[in-house]
Amino acid sequence: MFPKKMLALAGAALMAAALLAGCRPEAVEPVAFHADGQPESLSQWHLFDVSAGRLALNARVLPYDLNSPLFTDYAHKLRTVWMPEGTVAHYDADEAFDFPVGTIISKTFYYPRLEGEPRDSQAVLRSQGHEGQLAGGGLDLEKVRLIETRLLVRREAGWVALPYVWNTEQTEARLMRAGELVPLTLVDASGVREDAAYQVPDQNQCAGCHVSDLQTRQFHPIGLKARHLNRDLDYVEADGDTLTANQLSRWQQLGLLDGLPDMATVPRVVNWQDASESVDARARAYLDINCSHCHSAVGPGNTSGLWLASNVSEPLRLGRCKLPIAAGHGTGDRRFDIVPGKPDESILTYRMVSNDPGVMMPELGRSVTHAEGVELIREWIAEQHGECGQTGETG
Repeated sequence: MFPKKMLALAGAALMAAALLAGCRPEAVEPVAFHADGQPESLSQWHLFDVSAGRLALNARVLPYDLNSPLFTDYAHKLRTVWMPEGTVAHYDADEAFDFPVGTIISKTFYYPRLEGEPRDSQAVLRSQGHEGQLAGGGLDLEKVRLIETRLLVRREAGWVALPYVWNTEQTEARLMRAGELVPLTLVDASGVREDAAYQVPDQNQCAGCHVSDLQTRQFHPIGLKARHLNRDLDYVEADGDTLTANQLSRWQQLGLLDGLPDMATVPRVVNWQDASESVDARARAYLDINCSHCHSAVGPGNTSGLWLASNVSEPLRLGRCKLPIAAGHGTGDRRFDIVPGKPDESILTYRMVSNDPGVMMPELGRSVTHAEGVELIREWIAEQHGECGQTGETG
């Protein structure tokens, strides 16, 4: 007779497999974790099944999403995580979760297609909706154009970043260690066109963002933190029914996360696009996901003195009446990072608007201005009160 604990673990594993299996391809090889090397094609990992005009997730590949996603030239993103059976991630209230060796995190960047355009057209729809998404985390390839899939792979020595670029036929993605430049034309709902030089990062550029602690020099995921993951998501059950559940509770239920405290104590940032939330909460969420991995006490932007995580409360650290560390071209001859009530006089908005490589912020991940993000930060600054003195102190 099996001990009760072993039976309970076996039951949990069976439940997890059933819950993760909804709407998954049946005749696909299991996910393959490569403990070393750099596989040349994405298909060698067996994360997805690409057939019949669809991209579907393999068994036990779990989709996830963030409250506020990081901006990348208006690209949409399909995010997934896979962990070896029997392993678990460890909860952390502030930092990225501690994932086990063998974890594969994927982020597939894509754009909605324009009706009437050929499949190899550079013109794609600029939108912030959910066009082309399928229930359970898949994509309708008749409606979207795949650009790249980035993998973060947790090996014994730490995380490794691998960028894969999709071919024109949308059947395979090849490893591009040196990155790739993908010319696109973004077309909004009114027909306005804007050219974009979409940059697939090389492996060194990946480290520029993901090595977010200069003391440890360790590579870490950015979005997989409690405050970004604390949200509801729709899941497809084995019987085809849709279940809406909190992501963190779901991970715990599936035996993929331990240490999760009472949900009332778990931090959360808002969706920056949710107009029902305050401008302050939306702006802080936007700056957190887009900027705080560099602009923190230990990040690559720490010498700027501008720290933008959502748990920072000191006004000066958030840029209010803060003198820049270095003057000149990057300031646009503006005196302070943020001038309360005056977004046009603030360095922060100047650098967000600019597409000059020597000025723009963020430095990586965009070739066009995020108009909606800039407007939000302008509104946030416009709502602030006070005046900046000559020394930077609020008067």
